[in-house]
Amino acid sequence: MRSVPVQAPGGLADEDTLDLPVRPARHPGRWLGLAVVAVLAAMLVNTLLTNPRFEWDVVAQYFTSESIILGVRRTIDLTVITMLIAVLLGIVLAVLRLSPNPILSGASWLFIWFFRGTPLLVQLLVWYNLAALYPDLSLGIPFGPEFVQLEVNVLITGYAAAVLGLSLNESAYMAEIVRAGILSVDQGQTEAAQALGMSRLRTMRRVVLPQAMRVIIPPLGNDTINMLKMTSLVSVIAVPELLFASQTIYSRTFQTIPLLLVACIWYLIVVSLLSVGQYYIERRFARGATRNLPLTPFQKVKKFFGWGQRGITTTEVKE
Repeated sequence: MRSVPVQAPGGLADEDTLDLPVRPARHPGRWLGLAVVAVLAAMLVNTLLTNPRFEWDVVAQYFTSESIILGVRRTIDLTVITMLIAVLLGIVLAVLRLSPNPILSGASWLFIWFFRGTPLLVQLLVWYNLAALYPDLSLGIPFGPEFVQLEVNVLITGYAAAVLGLSLNESAYMAEIVRAGILSVDQGQTEAAQALGMSRLRTMRRVVLPQAMRVIIPPLGNDTINMLKMTSLVSVIAVPELLFASQTIYSRTFQTIPLLLVACIWYLIVVSLLSVGQYYIERRFARGATRNLPLTPFQKVKKFFGWGQRGITTTEVKE
């Protein structure tokens, strides 16, 4: 191995005396953009600190109050329960949608069409007022005797209506996400599994779905974050989640903005934690699919500012 000769300004190579450093290219546009963002951030911080109408002392007073903490817990509970139901039901709907049986495929399509085609708020209100349509719910033989009869007003509480409305609506979207993930897997994988004698269900469970997760995880994480925020809609049916707890307090104290800020800050905290978890889950599933794993946020910052990088001289360039 030998050093690459560098041409001197006069056109002559002088390996003994010329050793020019090679440094990364400068990007003045990046620094200009950074300056603009810094100025805007400074203006935002200034208005947050100097405007007395934000009432940060009131925000601090109610931020960890008992009703707010209970509302945060209820919001997280709703998100976890509805997403678990939606994922399981979405997988079933996606598999049925891809079924060669036209009855099963059509039933799945009809479910997805209805729950994606009507607003979530309307669905929540319908579930909450279901007793107006069906006062009683009976269990028994179809068109035969009834063994158990339940009162819908007792069975469908506000919390149950929230879970039903959120999970059924989300399952329709989840079904399309799972279907897209399944279709992204090469057909040869299914054919190879069938050639080994694996059943359709086992092929789906052991071969197709594990590979489809790489496509499913990003929109699944996005929908989980969206579901956390969509739980605020259940405040209209008096479910005591985070927004409802904030509304209850400011309806009594008339401190609307500070209590809404409390809700916003809590939403941002939980969403940030979910975003971090989503990032590392995506990074884990990216192993084997890409030659290099995506950079972590800290690694991206180091790369942007050139921290930890050193200049390379021409004598270090090898053939």
